[in-house]
Amino acid sequence: MLFEHQLPLTSKRADVILVGEDPRSGDPSYVIVELKQWSEASVFEDDITLVSVPAYGRPVTHPVLQVRDYCDYLVDFTTVLEDRADAVSGAAYLHNASATGVSQLFGLPGDQRGRLFTGDRRGEFVDFLRSHLAENRSGAGYADELLSSRIAPSRQLLSVAAEEVQRREMFVLLDEQRDAYNYVLHEVDRARRADSKSAVIITGGPGTGKSVIALSLLGELSRQGRAVLHATGSRSFTETLRKVAGKRSTKVKAMFKYFNSFMAAEANDLDVLILDEAHRVRETSVNRWTKTELRTKRSQLDELFSAARVPVFLLDEHQVVRPGELGTVTDIELYAAEHEIPVTRISLDDQFRCGGSEAYVDWVQRLLGLRPGGPVAWEGDPNFTVDVVESPFDLDDVMRRQNAEGYTARITAGYCWPWSDPRKDGTLVNDVSIADWSKPWNLKGPRAVGGAPTAPFWASDPAGFGQVGCVYTAQGFEYDYAGVIIGRDLVWRTDRWIAQRLENRDPDFRNLKTVANDRFDQLVRNVYKVLLTRGMQGVTIYSTDSETRRFLDSLMPSQPGQ
Repeated sequence: MLFEHQLPLTSKRADVILVGEDPRSGDPSYVIVELKQWSEASVFEDDITLVSVPAYGRPVTHPVLQVRDYCDYLVDFTTVLEDRADAVSGAAYLHNASATGVSQLFGLPGDQRGRLFTGDRRGEFVDFLRSHLAENRSGAGYADELLSSRIAPSRQLLSVAAEEVQRREMFVLLDEQRDAYNYVLHEVDRARRADSKSAVIITGGPGTGKSVIALSLLGELSRQGRAVLHATGSRSFTETLRKVAGKRSTKVKAMFKYFNSFMAAEANDLDVLILDEAHRVRETSVNRWTKTELRTKRSQLDELFSAARVPVFLLDEHQVVRPGELGTVTDIELYAAEHEIPVTRISLDDQFRCGGSEAYVDWVQRLLGLRPGGPVAWEGDPNFTVDVVESPFDLDDVMRRQNAEGYTARITAGYCWPWSDPRKDGTLVNDVSIADWSKPWNLKGPRAVGGAPTAPFWASDPAGFGQVGCVYTAQGFEYDYAGVIIGRDLVWRTDRWIAQRLENRDPDFRNLKTVANDRFDQLVRNVYKVLLTRGMQGVTIYSTDSETRRFLDSLMPSQPGQ
């Protein structure tokens, strides 16, 4: 029996996994059991995928779907199960409930990976277990295989986007992710039937699955024939989605828009507008290329709310990294209240990036002063490695080793160096220069040069390994191992961080009237928070400032093997 088994690369845990031998085949057998203490539950507003529980303030995913997701996820991410998909079964056991108390929940058909049992029908549950686990045959060896199995890198979000949007749902959604997904589908259907308008805000830190939810919704709503589009404020993210998800169809490419694409949109032309990375919503869509007839004082929020019957905002407030960005919950809720539009907010609590290490994400936020409590020592986490190195050469060596072993690895840095155009002969200028070490920034133009990919594909193209990325090319992406260079725009002095804006080369931060010092301090911390949370399995940190390096090193465990 494996209690509270942590699912790979996520902080989510299965209550119990029973491991043994299949009585029919003699092969290994794994039974995931989700335990619920509910005594009563009913279907939420005739939606069989959602359940109302008296003690909860919001609908939750049907427990059969929940355990089925756990089974699918375990098979997808555990190497030892690659050829043993049929060895995994699942059951939801409501041990405090009677069949009559949860009768509506039986309307969802069960299968091998999801069956529902109640306490008053314990015999049926025992029979189910006996059909999957042979009596008097130990499963210890198979349990050890599961626990020691290599965890294959997760399916990269963008590499399966084409399959996700065009054919079928490829991503496995868990718990809060599934709740959010089901609720949006429910809200879209309700708004259509009631001829009404509403909004949904889905908040979560890095790696909580916001973009997975967004693409899953886009795929499902497209298959349902809804008028739906996906939009972001990131050129890198949008262009990569267009390239990968629209590889075989120009129609699919057209489904990925920018936030400023809706200036002339008719009100409620869309059923749903999925706004990924919504923390990048700006004050206005107007820029220097905007046509004269579209130059109004209308806010970008007004355009996005107006464009769809149900706008869905997916955001992380600590990823606002540019002046003029106002994608916060407060801004969105204030606009909705002024226009009498009901809003539902859903929070995603579990981490899927950073190896599922909630401890690491909390450590980063406390380190940077984005969460109360101040910096603390890194106590280690078996799911995520953290290292501080003494030189950029050390950082480069670590990333090269990871890359050579088949992992995705990238180096990013704060915007503390000039950014040159490529030379006429196509070679790149090594602008990021630290003593005798140097590398070029990622390209900033629309054309691939010198073997380097264009900026939108720096994080996803293997050739991106040769350049240093900035926050604008890294945000929204993930890779196995992150190397981060903290520049002199943020240094540690005695007992606090000092933001040094004169050390920063970002053109957006130059104007003191546009970006006051306290605002710069907040934004630069958010920048490093984004860079430090791109890795799924580990991070290596280097600061160009010696006192900052000593401080960071003092937070690391003294013994080897974190």
